[in-house]
Amino acid sequence: MNVRNSLVNPQWWDFTSLDQELINRASALSLQDLVALSSEYCDVRVYQNLDDMFLSQALEYITAWQKATADKPAGLCGPVGPVRQMPIVAKLVNELNINLQHCHFWGMDEWCIDGKAVDRSHPLSFAGANYRLWYEQIKPELRMPEEQLHFPDHSNLVEFSQSFADFHCVRMQGGLGHTLHWAFNDPVARSGQYLDEPPTAEEYQALPARFVKLHPISQIQNATGLTGRDPTRVPDEAVTVGPKETFLCDEVSIWYPGQNQNPFGIRLAILMVAEKMKSSLVPVSVLADHPKVTFHIYGPSITSCESAISA
Repeated sequence: MNVRNSLVNPQWWDFTSLDQELINRASALSLQDLVALSSEYCDVRVYQNLDDMFLSQALEYITAWQKATADKPAGLCGPVGPVRQMPIVAKLVNELNINLQHCHFWGMDEWCIDGKAVDRSHPLSFAGANYRLWYEQIKPELRMPEEQLHFPDHSNLVEFSQSFADFHCVRMQGGLGHTLHWAFNDPVARSGQYLDEPPTAEEYQALPARFVKLHPISQIQNATGLTGRDPTRVPDEAVTVGPKETFLCDEVSIWYPGQNQNPFGIRLAILMVAEKMKSSLVPVSVLADHPKVTFHIYGPSITSCESAISA
């Protein structure tokens, strides 16, 4: 696969370094083309209603937790972004009276400032969002014990990684970032051993939970969604779950409700996973070797990638 300098920032690798022929092919895919790429290991599901979509995402929490037993605790790793599924999760648990005693939950990532994970009280804390938006909304007698909540921070990455081996993670959910990441698995900077060539897909697949600097594309996306496009108020570093832990989960579930729209990116991600075109320039593509990846997309968000100016 040919590569070129990033069109966004030459100090980084990213999908704009890909060969233009592949870029053009992805841009031309229709919604029907994306569905036609479905296979046993790469499923593409389309929703025409966002309420239906977020209910389906919430139900994935429930079905993962229903696999938990005293002998084999189990759970799900979930994102912050999207978040509309979270209150639905709490409502389902409460209404159906589901006891989460043997269940686990993994957070995907957390912001860092000066090398240290932010506290749960930080307004952008991912752990804090999980506590507020679903955990604390569940009846106390139904909640999983707090020690069964696993959130990465700067001091526990080895233990956090090991927890995926110690307990059964049925499903890892993720949003799709504009760098085509899940969690904060961004492309790497052009420095050191990766100055002239990006890491191979196999090298990227081996990356564990770790501290990362954010790609400029991710910085702008996060500022757009979280701080009214003020990038100075969004941390530029984080801790994140890695591909290593992702491959320990039975399934990977990528959700694209169309917020912070990236209709080109979801096309490219699905194409590369479906056709097993792995490249660290498109981090989610390295999941092509996973036995089960499902893309959930909001159909009306798949707008045209044609160049045009219109009134």
